Amino acid sequence: MPPEAPLKRRPRKAFDWSSASIAVAVAASAIIVYRRDGQARFLEILFSDVALFIDILPKVLAACLIASFVAVLMPREVVLRWVGAESGFLGIIIATLAGTICPGGPITIFPIAAAFVLIGADTGAAIAFITSWTLLGYARVLVWELPFFGGEFVIWRIIIAMPLPIIAGLLARMLVAFINRRRQSE
Repeated sequence: MPPEAPLKRRPRKAFDWSSASIAVAVAASAIIVYRRDGQARFLEILFSDVALFIDILPKVLAACLIASFVAVLMPREVVLRWVGAESGFLGIIIATLAGTICPGGPITIFPIAAAFVLIGADTGAAIAFITSWTLLGYARVLVWELPFFGGEFVIWRIIIAMPLPIIAGLLARMLVAFINRRRQSE
């Protein structure tokens, strides 16, 4: 793919069923807090959350821009070879290792995973990447788990969790292949 070729993105709606679900939960919670705790508490929470939103917004924007730049700068052939549908078991392992060493929170990881899918990573690799970041991410281990649980607990948890991203990635590949075969036979 030449660098000037536009990437084909899946069309997205600004307001979909997940947005509607969140909006209903927010409205219901707001009504309950207002009725139970009064206007002062409601406004305190509202202003606090607006401040949080303003604080997070630049981070979300930066993460989306990073993911967009990664999608443009990363050679498609490299992504296809290492974590594409034909990468085999090694592609799942590579995606698992990448998820384990990637720093950042979901604001960073999910746009990067989406960018990799956009430029050729398959669903299984993306799921292995996200699952390994969630279960094995080094930042979480160092900052949260070791101080709270200690070394022995963390070692056992990591040993037990290590195969899970690989299993998730392989299952995703099998499921996508099954769905594609069914669609082709129809």
